[in-house]
Amino acid sequence: MIAFIQRIRASFARWWSEFTLQTKLMVLATLVVSLMTTGLTFWAVNSIHQDARMNDTRFGRDLGQLLAANISPMLAEEDLAGVAQFSNRFYSSTSSIRYLLLADEDGEIFLGVPFSRAEVQNSLVIQRRIQLPPEFKASTDIPLIRQHRTPKGEVTDVFIPLVHDDRYLGVLAVGINPNAIVVTSSNLTRDVTIAVFVAIWAMVILGAVINALTITRPIKELLEGVTNIAEGRFEQRINLPFGGELGALIASFNDMAARLGRYEAQNIEEMTAEKAKLETLVSTIADGALLVNKDLNLLLANTTARKLFNWEKTEALIGKNILASLPPALRNELTQPIYDLLESAQQRSNLEEAAAESSHLLRRLVRRAIWR
Repeated sequence: MIAFIQRIRASFARWWSEFTLQTKLMVLATLVVSLMTTGLTFWAVNSIHQDARMNDTRFGRDLGQLLAANISPMLAEEDLAGVAQFSNRFYSSTSSIRYLLLADEDGEIFLGVPFSRAEVQNSLVIQRRIQLPPEFKASTDIPLIRQHRTPKGEVTDVFIPLVHDDRYLGVLAVGINPNAIVVTSSNLTRDVTIAVFVAIWAMVILGAVINALTITRPIKELLEGVTNIAEGRFEQRINLPFGGELGALIASFNDMAARLGRYEAQNIEEMTAEKAKLETLVSTIADGALLVNKDLNLLLANTTARKLFNWEKTEALIGKNILASLPPALRNELTQPIYDLLESAQQRSNLEEAAAESSHLLRRLVRRAIWR
């Protein structure tokens, strides 16, 4: 069992560690707000419940004292018929009374409503007794009030000592049905508290889902737009009706794409113009001239070169290795010199880079020595 609990804790710790700090703070803030709101709601509804219960208790105390004041003189005169008649009439006219029980000094019940007197006093029936609470005091006229739960709901029990001319005659037990407000508020306290707690989390989760769905679409559009721009398709635009920071980001992306498109068009125009100048320059050379790149791929050949090498369709040779297009004898003669020329050019480029780095380092050392 301990190992299972430890695995659950480890799984929860890994799951919790995957969230960002902002998400963790939002969850903790939501938990604190939900607990505070739920606590305030519980306190408010429970206060209503306690007030209603207190009113119910006051009603039971006043009702018990009223009954005791009317029943005590009749008991002192041993007018049990009058007591029974008064009790039945009072029970029938008051819907909030659950039961009325009258017991003598020893606690034996001699009259009960809705129990009939004959049923209680029948010799074949077991005598009923009241088990009075320990805190009940027969010497005073102060009623004892308590509540207990039954399958039909909570009942308020009122125990009133029956005293007449300072003589203790017995006890009157009155059971009072709970006030409808008390029953409703008792269930309402639990239901409202749970509903408030669940509603807060539901609103937060719903807001997070809506926010995620709102953010997901523009993020996908931005990702697709960046991919298209990286591939050279600068006509990509994002048309989404968003405001705020997200709208500013979309507008900046569209502006960036437009500028990159203009730069590309300008570069293409400049490259086309430079190519035209280079072609014009090469074509004006009287000798045969070939223009190749660093990989020895043919870029341009003037008219004299085409005639010398008998190249009728120069376009088919553009982009191909120049050595493969030369006659075999000339190829064998020029291969090594050309590669030596490329190697020396590469070495010269490396030396220039090394010299630039050395010069930069020397300037830093001299500057540091001067400041010292």
